[in-house]
Amino acid sequence: MDTRFADAKILVVDDEAGVTRLCERFLTRAGFQVLTANHPNDGLQILRRQELDLLLADIRMPQLDGFQLLKLAREQQPDLSVLIMTGYGTVETAVEALHQGADGMVLKPFSGAELVQSVEQALRNRQREREVQRLQALRPLFEISESLFAETSPERLRDRLLDVLGEQIPCAHVSLYRHTGERGWEQTAVRGMPFDVSASFPPEWGQIDELSFCASNQVGSPEIRQDVYEHGLGFLACTPLNYADVRQFLLIARRAGEPAFNELELETFRILARQAVVALENAQLYDELQEHIRKLETSQQALAQAEKMAAVGRLTAAIAHEINNPLHSIRNCLHLAGRDELSEASRREYLELASEETERLMSTVHQMLDFYRPSALDRKPAALNALIDRVIKLLDAQFTARQIVVRRQYAPDLPLILAVENQIQQVFFNLFLNAIEAMPSGGEIVVTTAHEGGQVLATVSDSGPGIAPEDREEIFEPFVSSKSQGLGLGLTVSYGVITAHGGSLSLLPQSEHEQGACFQISLPVYN
Repeated sequence: MDTRFADAKILVVDDEAGVTRLCERFLTRAGFQVLTANHPNDGLQILRRQELDLLLADIRMPQLDGFQLLKLAREQQPDLSVLIMTGYGTVETAVEALHQGADGMVLKPFSGAELVQSVEQALRNRQREREVQRLQALRPLFEISESLFAETSPERLRDRLLDVLGEQIPCAHVSLYRHTGERGWEQTAVRGMPFDVSASFPPEWGQIDELSFCASNQVGSPEIRQDVYEHGLGFLACTPLNYADVRQFLLIARRAGEPAFNELELETFRILARQAVVALENAQLYDELQEHIRKLETSQQALAQAEKMAAVGRLTAAIAHEINNPLHSIRNCLHLAGRDELSEASRREYLELASEETERLMSTVHQMLDFYRPSALDRKPAALNALIDRVIKLLDAQFTARQIVVRRQYAPDLPLILAVENQIQQVFFNLFLNAIEAMPSGGEIVVTTAHEGGQVLATVSDSGPGIAPEDREEIFEPFVSSKSQGLGLGLTVSYGVITAHGGSLSLLPQSEHEQGACFQISLPVYN
């Protein structure tokens, strides 16, 4: 006997008791489990109660012949192997048996060896047919799984899952249920005919196991079977769809009179459910990640807005301070100049002081305007090396007086930039002047240019004491200065100019062995 079919369950149906006893003896001796019935209706009752592997039925029986029994048996158990017995072995009978879907035919009278061989061959034929069907059915599931994993929205994924189930497993109804805690089960999505079994599941049932039954058998609770029967359904299957703390199950159903779900369809159902669990977990994680990113972005925007408001507050206070001082001086000078007993020379002196304070006030306001609105003059192609040389030449006397050596490390054939030349020169003026003031006893300034990707780079470094760590974060903020004189707007205005040109100005990190400050300017190449 083929070991693959050991303990196979066989139902023998024949209206002759002698034939059923003979078959039972032969097949039991071969190792099969055998059930017998001498009336087709008795055989159908057995088919409804338990799963079988093969039906061995006589063709000629009263009330119901073997072919009719075959059809009804396959409705109950679609994967059942069927072997037909007949004492009238004609070609027409054989063709009819194949046409009706039988897996083989055995002629009466037969020996025990012939019967066992025919049974094993029928089981092999049915198994081979199921394997071919399985391969054909499972091949499209790979593409379906990819489409499920590609969906990142849990809601759209659930809709897509129900659509796929309806396409892959022909059925009248597909639905999804979710456990909602104390309220019990709730139907969350449905395809096909309306049908809801949520009321049949007690609320305390937080877990639904895999289940498959028909309305007439004894599987499942009486409440569910009653629901199935009242809605005109004959076969139902459900499988859990649980992930994280979510408890769900999928349900598929067919109308009464339609074939039962075969093993291949149930396997497809289980595979799609397992794939859906992973896809739903991925979609939920993606959804949570997106929500986290949205919250983070909102938080960052709120922090940025708070920082802007804080900067505005600091800027307003600084502006008030810088403008208030010269205004007080002007008011005092004008008050003193208006005294009658004052000499003409003293009056002119006070008026000149008022004029100087007015100029200082106008200069402050001008620098503030430069900070907010960098000049919008027409830009034109410019050579950065030449612009730097022009600034160095203008400051040559100051470099010599302070004993400062300027070393130039220019990249040859540096691409042009699109710039307002006087603004870029002002940036380098500010950087050089800061370096001069940082090195009152002399030192060295190194200017380097380079071309990387689509950017022209320029660095200005000095050998001075550098910038204190606590000041590095606020170096580009307005009115921040380590000098006793000055408004602290030089680097702020420079930063605004470079940014307006589509570039960046940054203070490069300083290692433990380095001295001085090093600023880097990056400007886009002119195409």
